[in-house]
Amino acid sequence: EVVSTQSTGKTGKDVRWTKNVGLGIKTPIEAIQGTYIDKKCHFPGDVAIRGRLLRGTVRSMKMKRTLTLRRDYLHYIKKYNRFEKRHKNISAHVSPAFLDLKQGDTVLIGQCRPLSKTVRFNVLKVIATAASDKKKFAKF
Repeated sequence: EVVSTQSTGKTGKDVRWTKNVGLGIKTPIEAIQGTYIDKKCHFPGDVAIRGRLLRGTVRSMKMKRTLTLRRDYLHYIKKYNRFEKRHKNISAHVSPAFLDLKQGDTVLIGQCRPLSKTVRFNVLKVIATAASDKKKFAKF
């Protein structure tokens, strides 16, 4: 875990403390210059990202600062020598630095300590924005 203080040209008490997550992920400008307070956010908060890094499609943004992510994968059936489509839904915490997310966007999430009953991941960065609102199997 790499911890650093980053300055935005401010001095004294105006400097906002942010953490560098590492893993080649840049801290968003909104996290450095923003004024939000979020103890579950990994940039200004005290949440460490460790374990798995997963990629998926945003399925729902109906919860406050939480999204539902859909991960599609193929499961092999030995008897029929074929694959079947399957998916998993994962809940992830959304930092206020990423509040411009929409349904269908592709995001990278990182595992952290349990933040609530179902949330064990944090959004690290937005990979791609939504092309269409259709429900589809994203593997192809």
